[in-house]
Amino acid sequence: MKQPLRKVVIPAAGLGTRFLPVTKTVPKEMLPIVDTPTIQLIVEEAVKAGAAGVILVTGRGKSSIEDHFDRSYELEDVLSRKNKTELLEQTRRLGQMAGLVSVRQKEPLGLGHAVLAAKPAVGEDWFGVMLGDDLIDSDEPAIGQIARVSMKT
Repeated sequence: MKQPLRKVVIPAAGLGTRFLPVTKTVPKEMLPIVDTPTIQLIVEEAVKAGAAGVILVTGRGKSSIEDHFDRSYELEDVLSRKNKTELLEQTRRLGQMAGLVSVRQKEPLGLGHAVLAAKPAVGEDWFGVMLGDDLIDSDEPAIGQIARVSMKT
């Protein structure tokens, strides 16, 4: 049975060795494009393509990815007191983009293993995989194009 895109798995557990030395302390998925981490752009693309759920597969040293999408009550309080409503809304919107779930890959055993680690969160749903360091600039998200074509075949 053909299904629309329901969930997207984003493996983000790798060591980022191609981007050393910066990735020794900053996950490559958190490297910014101007002022936005790449992982946020990828999650936004997944949501734009219609994904209701996003599963982030993270590993050791990747807590900043989870923190980025979590609420920061202290920051929200400061922004509210300083009347920075636009920034406050942007910050709050991060955690509300999709049903975000984080799964931990215990050791970096490759892309296939990272996708397999997401199986409990994916269940039997049809899903797509987006890589945490691949950005594609398109009016229609690439994952959405793939999902649309797969519905026809």
